[in-house]
Amino acid sequence: MQDDRDYVGYGDALPHAQWPGGARIAVNINVNYEGGGEHTLMDGDDASEGMLNDIGMPAYPGLRSPITESVFEYGSRVGSWRLLRLFRKYGMKVCLLAVARAAERNPHVARAYAAEGHEIVSHHYRWLDYHAVPEAEEREHVRRAFETLEQITGAPVVGWMTGRPSANTRRLLVETGRLLYDRDSLNDELPYWRMVGGTPHLVIPYSFETNDNRFDQNHGFSTGDDFARYMIDCFDTLYEEGAERPKLMSLAVHDRIIGRPGRITGLDRLLAHVARHDRVWVATGRQIAEHWRRVHPFAA
Repeated sequence: MQDDRDYVGYGDALPHAQWPGGARIAVNINVNYEGGGEHTLMDGDDASEGMLNDIGMPAYPGLRSPITESVFEYGSRVGSWRLLRLFRKYGMKVCLLAVARAAERNPHVARAYAAEGHEIVSHHYRWLDYHAVPEAEEREHVRRAFETLEQITGAPVVGWMTGRPSANTRRLLVETGRLLYDRDSLNDELPYWRMVGGTPHLVIPYSFETNDNRFDQNHGFSTGDDFARYMIDCFDTLYEEGAERPKLMSLAVHDRIIGRPGRITGLDRLLAHVARHDRVWVATGRQIAEHWRRVHPFAA
């Protein structure tokens, strides 16, 4: 098997991002919208959802788990709307990482975010681990994800984040010719180019670390203050480093997790902290991709 991994990256020769307005840091906020796309017997899966349900319920083979289903429903019924109001308060535009099946089941959320100028990013067709999904089946899911989200919002999808991609995912996406970027990488703090099947492709790194998934079962964060302190420390470090070489901070949250009233206070404190600083660019993935393509185009 060919080793196509890149262990070097930019190393100590970081490019100057040249963010708009001389920003020292670009902050990209991502809301995971997944309720209705998770494992369920109703969609032909062989078990209920056992991942990131926050209450520690396992996957039940051959059975529905009504209590787990209700956790995911909370996100689309309540949490997503609470988050939308918070972003409106600060005038910040975010990316809604929308699982297409979730958007099918409650299209009102995706349409509301799109109507307020937030970017709709595909989070694949289902909220699944795609590692073992056959290539032909995943290709069909890619097609259905684009079609579904574009029909619901009336706007083209130019960004993608699977979360648990297969070895085929990026190639299947590049073959469509529809994307400006994808987010299925955790290996850097700046966008970078990759060759995929002979085609230059832009990757904007994501993060499972500056992410509210660490609230799950209180394994990492227990309170809003825990979240705020950690994320503010990250922001402050990147902001200081950005005086010489501007950086990118990817922030990820989930409507069913930080959308809870006892947790969203931490996100509110973080956004207030960000808003108090100058030379900060709060940007969507599309804005970052368009800027990087213009300022740092692919060089063979």
